[in-house]
Amino acid sequence: AGPDIVARLLAPRLQARWDQPFFVENKPGASGTIGTEVVVKSPPDGHTIMVGPASIVTAPHLYPKISYDVVKDLSAITNVGSTSLALVVHKSVPVSTVREFIAWVKSQPGKLNYGSPGNGTHHHFCMELLKLQAGLDIVHVPYKGSAPAENDLIAGVIPTMFLPVHVALPKIKAGQIKVLGESLKERHPLFPDIPSLHEQGVTGYDVDLWIGVWAPPGMPADLLAKYNSEIRAIVALPEMREQLASQGLVPNTGTPEQFAKLVKDDFEKWGKVIRDAKIRAD
Repeated sequence: AGPDIVARLLAPRLQARWDQPFFVENKPGASGTIGTEVVVKSPPDGHTIMVGPASIVTAPHLYPKISYDVVKDLSAITNVGSTSLALVVHKSVPVSTVREFIAWVKSQPGKLNYGSPGNGTHHHFCMELLKLQAGLDIVHVPYKGSAPAENDLIAGVIPTMFLPVHVALPKIKAGQIKVLGESLKERHPLFPDIPSLHEQGVTGYDVDLWIGVWAPPGMPADLLAKYNSEIRAIVALPEMREQLASQGLVPNTGTPEQFAKLVKDDFEKWGKVIRDAKIRAD
C-alpha cells in the first residue's frame, strides 16, 4: 500500500542523513487504527514515527470505540504527497463527462449500482460525497477488496466506481473503462488531461488521497521541526519525486501547523459525510 511504500522510501534516506538505523514495521488492520494506537502510546522521544493514509481521519467516525483522538493525540509532522481518485465508468456507459453522468444517474433513480472495495473506503466516500452534492440516488455495492470490484467494473457487472487515478490509468489506456473526472479541486499535476469534478460543475468537490507523517503526542517542538525539515528536503529530491510519481503521488509538504489543519479539516469534512450518508462500518 501507499504508506508502506512511502515509509520504505523515507527510511533509508533519514538513516543516511542522521546516521541512525530506521526500521519500517508494517502494522495494517482496522483501517490503520492498530498502527495508530501503537504510535499514540509510544514515547515522544523521536524513536517512533508513523506514515499513514488519509483514512486515518475517517476511521474514528466508523469505529467509535477507538481509544485515541486523531486530531489531538498525534503530533502532525508533515504531509508527503497528494493523489486523487477518478470517477470511471464501464466503456459501454453512454456518458463522457461528469455532467452527463449526473443526468444519466438522475434519469433512473435507485436503479443503478456503483462498486467499492468495501464500506468505509475512500472509493465509497467519494461517491457518497458526489451523491450528497449532486442529489443522486445510486446504490452502493461493497466488495471484499479492490480486485473483485475492478474485475466486475471491467466486465460491466457494475457500471461505475471511483478508483485511485494511477490504478485507473492502465485500464483507461486499454480501453476497458472511461474516465469522467478526478477528485482534486485543481487538476492532478501528473494527469493534467483529466478534468476535475469541481471544474465540471460539482462546485467545491475536493478529495485529496494524501499520505502524511505523524509522531506520538507531546513530541518536543525542536524534534518535530527537525523531522519536518528533513522529510520535506527528502521529498524535494528528484529521485524521490520520481518514486512518488510511480504511485500517482505528487509531492505536497508543509509545516506541522499546515498538516495539522489539513487533518482537522478532513476529519470534520468526512465526519459530516459519514453522518449525512448514514455510513456504517462492516
